[in-house]
Amino acid sequence: MNHTPRKRFGQNFLHDQSVIRKIVAAINPHPSDNLVEIGPGRGALTCQLLPLVKSMHAIELDRDLIPLLEATCQPVGELSIHSSDVLRFEFSELYRDGKPLRIVGNLPYNISTPLIFHLLQNAGIIRDMHFMLQKEVVDRMAATPGNGAYGRLSVMVQRYCRVERVLTIGPGAFNPPPKVDSSVVRLTPWESIPVMINDEERFQEVVRAAFSQRRKTLRNSLRSLVASEQFEAVGIDPVRRAETLSLEEFAKLSNTASNGDQGESR
Repeated sequence: MNHTPRKRFGQNFLHDQSVIRKIVAAINPHPSDNLVEIGPGRGALTCQLLPLVKSMHAIELDRDLIPLLEATCQPVGELSIHSSDVLRFEFSELYRDGKPLRIVGNLPYNISTPLIFHLLQNAGIIRDMHFMLQKEVVDRMAATPGNGAYGRLSVMVQRYCRVERVLTIGPGAFNPPPKVDSSVVRLTPWESIPVMINDEERFQEVVRAAFSQRRKTLRNSLRSLVASEQFEAVGIDPVRRAETLSLEEFAKLSNTASNGDQGESR
């Protein structure tokens, strides 16, 4: 049974066994784990994980792959396949008996960022996440203030998770080979939130607005959200740009913007 990779699903199937072994070692799965794989494809990684956990979940959009997955994985363990668009999937349905989710997957570039944001909303029921992504996306997740890759994704991911680059993978490990290098990243939700945020929606709004026009100063990009005296109150120079602010400084701006009147004084 074979399956031709489909461009519309962003399918690049992992086939390099040495890379698969390294990923499995990084995940270090145990039978008690509540393991969930996103986009298992032909099951190359699934078939190495499943014998170690005995049972796991998989979320697959391409219905034509499901019979192949069932046939391939049936001899090695119990695989519960959810035929679904992962961007609409309710991960809370898999959180049972107090077991946090361990999520793994080879994520297509076209959905990687929205999917990460979707998963961050479920960080409270997730133990860790191991993802294969374009190296550029992992660079952005792990970037620090002042780095050219630092942006909204960096701030939001680091607000919820510790970010660790595990492995860099060349195009030849996939079929068809992508045009760029990939990386495996480990995201571990913080047990203790690193910064205090008073209003989560306002924090997201401030970060989004600050980076939406990143060449502008904070005074201009946050004009409708943060007044001049509020910048002064938290000791942040309004002529700075978004890429220079740390997570802690974004939290300060967000918290002061959620207290009292917002926007530039007239």
